[in-house]
Amino acid sequence: MGKLTVRALRAVLVVVLTGTVFVQAMMVWALVSGNDPEDGTLPLTALRVVTVLGIGAAQVALLCVWRLVAMVRRGTVFSHAAFRYVDGIIGAIVAAALVWFSVTALNAPGQRDDPGVTLIMGGIGVAVLGVALIVLVLRMLLAQAVARDVEAALMQAELNEVI
Repeated sequence: MGKLTVRALRAVLVVVLTGTVFVQAMMVWALVSGNDPEDGTLPLTALRVVTVLGIGAAQVALLCVWRLVAMVRRGTVFSHAAFRYVDGIIGAIVAAALVWFSVTALNAPGQRDDPGVTLIMGGIGVAVLGVALIVLVLRMLLAQAVARDVEAALMQAELNEVI
């Protein structure tokens, strides 16, 4: 991965992380300060809490991507240390899907006349879980690459002994 690509990706990650922290802080401030224009009605308060949690899941994924990019840059991504970050991304995606399902449940009572909205929102949650499955498949590919790398290192060591 080139230096320009790494710098561009890191710049995007910093901008997104900064933006999400700002939105989270504003939502927490609205919840805690008592300056809520909606007077703390249950659906809006619950949606704000769920949004803060969902943003937190996205932030975990961003930080894991940051660490993986650092590993790619150093050439150490094909190691067992990378699994914890990939697992963090999978966990963050699953958490985001669960948060989305809770948003769907909070929104459902208001959609009694048009249940299609709730079905579409549920479908979006299933699609997010599908992304977690895709990353899981990529994790399995990483595991195969790490195993092959270890096997190649062992073969090289044996070859060095013979020579």
